[in-house]
Amino acid sequence: MKILLVAINAKYIHSNLAVHNLKAYASKYADEIEIAEFTINHRQDYILEEIYKKKPDMVAISCYIWNFQYVKEITMDLNKLLPSVPIWLGGPEVSYDASALLEGMQHITGIMYGEGEKTFLELSAHYIEKSSELAYIRGIVFRKDSGSIATNPPQKLMNLDEIPFCYTDLERFQNKIIYYETSRGCPFSCSYCLSSIDKKVRFRSTSLVKEELAFFMEHKVPQVKFVDRTFNCNAKHSREIWTYLAENDNQVTNFHFEIGADLLTEEDLELMSKLRPGLIQLEIGVQSTNEQTIREIDRAMDFSALKVVVEKINSFQNIHQHLDLIAGLPYEGYESFRKSFNDVYALQPEQLQLGFLKVLKGSNMHRKAEEYGIVYHSNPVYEVLYTKWLNYDELLQIKKVEEMVELYYNSNQFTQTLELLIQSFDTPFDLYRTLGDFYEEKGYAGISQSRMTRYEILLEFAVIVDEKNVDIYKERLIYDLYLRENLKSRPNWAADLSGYKEKIKEFYRREETERKYLLGYEDYHWKQISKMTHMEVFSAKALQLTQAEGKVMVLFDYNKRNPLTYEAFTQIAGGIE
Repeated sequence: MKILLVAINAKYIHSNLAVHNLKAYASKYADEIEIAEFTINHRQDYILEEIYKKKPDMVAISCYIWNFQYVKEITMDLNKLLPSVPIWLGGPEVSYDASALLEGMQHITGIMYGEGEKTFLELSAHYIEKSSELAYIRGIVFRKDSGSIATNPPQKLMNLDEIPFCYTDLERFQNKIIYYETSRGCPFSCSYCLSSIDKKVRFRSTSLVKEELAFFMEHKVPQVKFVDRTFNCNAKHSREIWTYLAENDNQVTNFHFEIGADLLTEEDLELMSKLRPGLIQLEIGVQSTNEQTIREIDRAMDFSALKVVVEKINSFQNIHQHLDLIAGLPYEGYESFRKSFNDVYALQPEQLQLGFLKVLKGSNMHRKAEEYGIVYHSNPVYEVLYTKWLNYDELLQIKKVEEMVELYYNSNQFTQTLELLIQSFDTPFDLYRTLGDFYEEKGYAGISQSRMTRYEILLEFAVIVDEKNVDIYKERLIYDLYLRENLKSRPNWAADLSGYKEKIKEFYRREETERKYLLGYEDYHWKQISKMTHMEVFSAKALQLTQAEGKVMVLFDYNKRNPLTYEAFTQIAGGIE
């Protein structure tokens, strides 16, 4: 007997915690259960072929908004190839209105809804041992032999300590993000979110969590992403875990948390201020700064309090902050969203994610969509098309802003250039909107460009926006380029450094004996050091050095990178007459 658990992830680096939890909980049948993970970038025929070649006796597929179209199409053909093999679905995309889905998908045997661990164990026993009837398994909707559809009562909520740790073998998670869970449910009622349906927040005991985090740190896992909806909704729970990470830091692993920033206490902030740079990163859902919008979506968020906290964390310079906005919410028109964007941009997060409202089945937003005049895509991912307050033309403008923010701001590759360029616009939003229009007019939109091409396009744009300062933009772009890597070949618009070669050589020869700037290179000859680092000459004007004139030498040290941005450490290594 072979039961195949199938996950179709959004990206290769993702892993699917759900299917691994299911297998771990049903460990008594481990020899009969296999996991197959794919991505939406695989050809559907490839996924179909791979499932077929495994010759499963039962298939169970994890369903989300990003993969459900794939699932529907693949399972239709799988049923043609393996007509006697039961196909079960589970996950958030099929848990709401499961009976209606089964009515429309005649090739599907049944759906597991709600928490799946106990349900999957009992379903496995049904197929492997023939020991239980489907009619007695909680948490399923299934098709009877007669063809009618039965809905069984929901599974009782679990004690999270009962779920075994699923990462005992890390080999299959090489080059993948590890997802980890210490709680289920959410105490808040955000109308666009399915987590708000489960009000009973349950926690895995911190003693167990510490043991499992120790395992990750012992094996130097690069990143662990906590999937808890609001990790710090229980201050005692979150603080105890953060304290443990601080006390047992392996200097390698990064831990990602989705939090409510306005829930952080002074004690939390004091602890965070002392953490190793890069030990933790925080994802903070702002969604909107329009107070009427926040009230309407039942969101518990005080932006003024959040702003104070985010700015304080920024001052620590040790924690990557990722702030989220959602376009298409009630009472948020184009100008309101523009303001929300500018409000959040001013907080200078390392990443600013612009999302678009997904009208999820089962959410309060889904129930009130007609009242709000929200029109959205008929198929997953159910993304907003327009609302009473935001028309489709305006939404397309925001889409362009989102693409430019992703390419130029979130990449952290253009920090120096953007800092100058933004001064030519009334607001940051206007910069990215205008840049998006430029991409569209030039035919660059929708085309995957190399990193160097993106630098060249930004220079082309800057020449139009601020022609009198074109030489300064060239220098800023060179600064940005060398912040990221020690280029082997220079772009054709870079300044010629041949006249400074002797001055640069002189610096490295002197540094070999004096060690004033380059500590940690004591075992290297000056020629080796000159290849491992980089020296560039800039005008003081380009760097906006108020107390300097003429040219200055800037040293880029790639052994001392910023752990949050990966930028090289820089220092001015002297002026040039």
